[in-house]
Amino acid sequence: MSLTLALLLAAAAADPTTLDSIHVSARAPRAAAAEAVSAARLDSIEIARIAPQHAQELFVRIPGTWASRGSGQEQLLAIRSPVLAGTGACGAFLVLEQGIPIRPTGFCNVNQLFELPLELAGAVEVLRGPGTAVHGSNALHGVIELRAPALDAPAHARLSLGSFDYAQVILGLPGGSATRPLRIDASATDSGSFRVDEGYTQQRVLAQLGLPEAPGAPEFLLSAQRLDQDTAGYITGERAYADARRRLNPNPEAYRQAESARLSGRWRFALEAGQMALTPYARSDRGEFIQHFILGKPLETNGSDSLGLQTLWSSSNGALRLGSDIEFAQGRLLETQPMPLGSGTPAQIATRPAGRHYDYRVRSDSAALFAQFEQPLGARWSLQSGARIESIGYRYDNRMAAGNLREDGSECGFGGCLFQRPADRNDRFTRPTANLGLLRLDEAGRRVFLRAASAFRAPQVGELYRLQRGQAVADLGAERAQSIELGVGLPLTRGSLDAVVYHLDKRGSILRDSQGFNIGAGASRHQGIELDLRLRLPLQIDLAANLAWSDQRYRFDRALGGGETIRHGARVDTAPEWLGGLRLLRRFDRIGELELEWQHQGGYFADAGNTFFQPGHDLLNLRLTRALSAGWSLSAAIRNLGDIGYAERADFGFGERRFFPGAPRSYLLSLDWRG
Repeated sequence: MSLTLALLLAAAAADPTTLDSIHVSARAPRAAAAEAVSAARLDSIEIARIAPQHAQELFVRIPGTWASRGSGQEQLLAIRSPVLAGTGACGAFLVLEQGIPIRPTGFCNVNQLFELPLELAGAVEVLRGPGTAVHGSNALHGVIELRAPALDAPAHARLSLGSFDYAQVILGLPGGSATRPLRIDASATDSGSFRVDEGYTQQRVLAQLGLPEAPGAPEFLLSAQRLDQDTAGYITGERAYADARRRLNPNPEAYRQAESARLSGRWRFALEAGQMALTPYARSDRGEFIQHFILGKPLETNGSDSLGLQTLWSSSNGALRLGSDIEFAQGRLLETQPMPLGSGTPAQIATRPAGRHYDYRVRSDSAALFAQFEQPLGARWSLQSGARIESIGYRYDNRMAAGNLREDGSECGFGGCLFQRPADRNDRFTRPTANLGLLRLDEAGRRVFLRAASAFRAPQVGELYRLQRGQAVADLGAERAQSIELGVGLPLTRGSLDAVVYHLDKRGSILRDSQGFNIGAGASRHQGIELDLRLRLPLQIDLAANLAWSDQRYRFDRALGGGETIRHGARVDTAPEWLGGLRLLRRFDRIGELELEWQHQGGYFADAGNTFFQPGHDLLNLRLTRALSAGWSLSAAIRNLGDIGYAERADFGFGERRFFPGAPRSYLLSLDWRG
């Protein structure tokens, strides 16, 4: 064990509240202050207090992080980045469940957070910036990991009822025996909306089984979810989100259905020189939705099935970790337009025919080797370094005629159909990544670190093979990022303060140019400051605050579709300069626990040309929890206390400003029981 880690553990023994354990940086529990990374953790107590109806309500508490709310359970993510939209934008973030990516490489889901059972989590962790050596492709801007509840966590139940016909039931049931512990956590949600013809039902389950007396003491996890959603599209018009138009739904026909299941097991074997962990896993997902946001409103069905194995060897003192990842997957996509366009220009009608647009299968494989090492440099300093080499291959099988023809093989007018299908092909992407960190940690828990890291993401399948406008081949490389950050952690007399300054350069960003071609010519610079403050104030008041300032700029010139033009030095669109929040929690002897929350989102440009500026907004939320008796408690929440009209996200497309409107004031009442 390094002396740095030993000092931290000794300090934690004296005051356990100074030590938070995280998994997201190492695939194993590590003392958060002993890692040269920017990471944050929301535990089960805070998650239960929030009672999240959407991922946005959790991630707004993490510095520099924004889960932009769309319709129903849909969302787009930002971590030290703009909100990234588009076919492969989700590849900029690695989303894990118990250390395993929720999707195979190349098949990410832009609304991927609705696959995580956040309301059931034992903890949610976020690593901001490029990942470590244990992370592969997609850990470009950040990593999110959901940790399942402990097998021996107490039984609990919750019934929640709220505005807009919202109802949710949550159950957590431990069982089994000492030699075969079992736990099942499940939720069922049925929700309407303040918007016309919008709502969803969703079911989620986490099932765990431990065999502590079997060889390797295996632990198994089954995670499954199902979503059936009636989707509402964008509203348009100047400040439409601030008046009665926010309740409208211009796309009542839109829907989304999705289901996924993931099964994993983890064996740990003690060796003479350390410990070996083996983690095999299997995943499957299916999805279907109407693309209401594009002309023709085609129906997309997709899915993937995958198998993989993670190995991790750790030395006895934890200073050296060696591992490998291997994965095989098969994905598929079918896009069909049921009817010809009923309106539009002659060119739009001619180039968007009814019938199949895309129909393909892709087999993928990925393999990686990595090492992470920690070297003490005296009593308080340590050097942390890591390296990884990863290779990702795709074998694409087009099940239609190649080119930009109609389904029946005939030609479209105006130079051919919009939809271009490449001929069968194979692609492979191999990239190394590395990270180097210098950490100083003293006996009082004061912490300073300097970290440099690189990361990449392979092009997603949709970016390579779902082409348009006569682009026969998308000659794309990997998106690449290099980052440097300086962080400080200070224990205070009655709390803590963490501050980080970072700079990230990104190259090879994939975008669609004015010809409609997918190209890897983008570049951008992202820099900022993040603060996280926790204080215990007099009168039993807890203060928690997070604040992030960023300056995100394009570093290239390019004309895009829709008449937009990116200029070198312009601000990246949908990247607020300021994000923050403040929470005051007061415990009263008679009425219980009262929390007042302020959320701030700064303004941003809604288009790449920096033409349309979207003002920011401020929200207030109020939560009260009162203990009853025998493990029972009653909770109430008021969201958007001021009932302001605001936009969850502004966008610019097809020549007009578009918005996802925020909800008006809403109420939630919950009855909880904990054994």
